[in-house]
Amino acid sequence: MLPADARIRSSRDFGAALKRGRRAARGGVVVHWAPALQPADEPATPSEADADRTARAGFVVSKAVGNAVVRNKVKRRLRHAAAAELPHWPAGTDVVVRATPKAAERDFAELRRDLTEAVQAARTGKSGRQHRGRS
Repeated sequence: MLPADARIRSSRDFGAALKRGRRAARGGVVVHWAPALQPADEPATPSEADADRTARAGFVVSKAVGNAVVRNKVKRRLRHAAAAELPHWPAGTDVVVRATPKAAERDFAELRRDLTEAVQAARTGKSGRQHRGRS
């Protein structure tokens, strides 16, 4: 289980992480990685002003994933997987994990691998897609 100070709870914090974060998708999840703001950056919210706070995670599991039982199962699995990854994230980082409908079909090991790979891709800025430049 995630400690209380490691959870994103407010709509404002979710919105800020989604807006300024880098996105990466793998399997059943889409991760929005929002690193801590630098001192020169304008804080989006008062809670982001302190870069010394612990990394935080938030979860979005829509009705497209399934009924309430399925959504809660997916959310519990993702929360557990994120708790294992959290100590490896830099302080002040916000991570929003969105479950896709494919998440309902995946077991815990697959969801954990999806989360780990998506976080790594978002951290490094590599989405896994090759962009074609105009010639």
